[in-house]
Amino acid sequence: MSEIEIDRPVPDFERPATGDTAFRLADCRGRQVLLFFYPKANTPGCTQEGKDFRDLHDAFAAANTLVVGVSRDGPKAQQNFSDKYDFPFLLLSDKDEGVCTLFGVIKEKNMYGRRVMGVERSTFLINADGVLRREWRGVKVKGHAEEALAAAKALHDGE
Repeated sequence: MSEIEIDRPVPDFERPATGDTAFRLADCRGRQVLLFFYPKANTPGCTQEGKDFRDLHDAFAAANTLVVGVSRDGPKAQQNFSDKYDFPFLLLSDKDEGVCTLFGVIKEKNMYGRRVMGVERSTFLINADGVLRREWRGVKVKGHAEEALAAAKALHDGE
């Protein structure tokens, strides 16, 4: 169950981020934020998704949109992932699953015949005033970054 809803303000949160920094959502007012949740750093799907967002980074910036990745990986794993693929955006460590729970992305998954709780690949677009405007759940990586960019541009141009 998610605590967030479309057209409602997203509650503030703070998490450790790459670059030995902390990310606080409230500090992003004035810019759109695209949060993408992924299951695990350095896995094939998550790597491709990160690379797709990396390759479109300048276009997101032109749409006044800050791209931020989130997973349950620890800060060191996030930093290694970011360094390995030269990600120009922050990756947040959500080890206690507080942000994942806020956005309702922890789901039961089938991993090699075992039922486990994991992060469902999901993306959320928050406007410059901190209001959730779009969400994508159960994301398939191919073409997703381009779709998210189109939504970010449309939101930016419409505001």
